[in-house]
Amino acid sequence: MADSSFDIVSKVERQEVDNALNQAAKEVSQRYDFKGVDASIAWSGEKILMQANSEERVKAILDVFQSKLIKRGISLKALDAGEPQLSGKEYKIFATIEEGISQENAKKVAKVIRDEGPKGVKAQVQGDELRVSSKSRDDLQAVITLLKGQDFDFALQFVNYR
Repeated sequence: MADSSFDIVSKVERQEVDNALNQAAKEVSQRYDFKGVDASIAWSGEKILMQANSEERVKAILDVFQSKLIKRGISLKALDAGEPQLSGKEYKIFATIEEGISQENAKKVAKVIRDEGPKGVKAQVQGDELRVSSKSRDDLQAVITLLKGQDFDFALQFVNYR
């Protein structure tokens, strides 16, 4: 019998991020506490730019955006937001959406699988994802449960289970 396998990836659906950003922009434009502070959130190339005329307001915009991401099922571990920076009279926060598993993070996950996972489970790094294979599907389920219990500083999804 052939090995069963699944892939561990760290991907974000761009359309969902776009929807969350549009919802946050609409809320920022309509909320009373954002009136008269030149508050905005928008794409700036591949980054997300939040700006307002005070540090508290720009942090509040980030908070609104994070709540919209959560409602859309996107892990906040995929959002990498910088600190507020003063630019002229405005405060700005640049945020990026992280995708893919870096080599060192893939090695961390593979080490956890090797050390704590069932015997006979193999993990191979393939670009920005990790393929986990085993003869037993129960072992693969145990690995998924193990990894869901771990607290990595990046989002994980499990795909191509076969």
